[in-house]
Amino acid sequence: MSRLNVFADNNPGTPIIHLTDPARIASELAPLGVRFERWNSQVTPDRAAPEAEVLAAYRPYLDQLMGETGAGSADVLRVGPETQGWAEARRKYLSEHTHGEDEVRFFVHGQGDFILHVNGRVYYVRCTAGDLISGPAGTPHWFDGGEAPDFVTLRIFTNPDGWIARYTGSDIAVRFPAEA
Repeated sequence: MSRLNVFADNNPGTPIIHLTDPARIASELAPLGVRFERWNSQVTPDRAAPEAEVLAAYRPYLDQLMGETGAGSADVLRVGPETQGWAEARRKYLSEHTHGEDEVRFFVHGQGDFILHVNGRVYYVRCTAGDLISGPAGTPHWFDGGEAPDFVTLRIFTNPDGWIARYTGSDIAVRFPAEA
């Protein structure tokens, strides 16, 4: 189930806001420039489906989104407990960083947590299958797929070089450990 917990950035123990309704999550994130929505495809491809099949299943959504944002490419990222190098990649994702372009992810299978740090608040967004999240360029954030990850996402890029992080050097992500 999708979820949003909002904390003061000096109090990781007590959420100020707790939401599970996708429409309410979207309206809470919208003032930050964060897009959150549910995509309801007629067909959900198998977790192991070829990349072309996964992209084709969501092509109408992708075409519209890429037209709106000027994004130039989309790919499929599969991460599971057997994924080589996940522990090292997870450490990278768990450090607060920004990007020079919007970070756009759609969850085909599984779940992951996008955590945004904006205006003295920490926004923990649990994304599950069917969720799209798009954070604007320059927004400090981090991501956690968990110690035993299991997700398939569509990633959408404007920059042909793909995912490029600019680390903030903040320890905020350590002070806000992963949610259960």
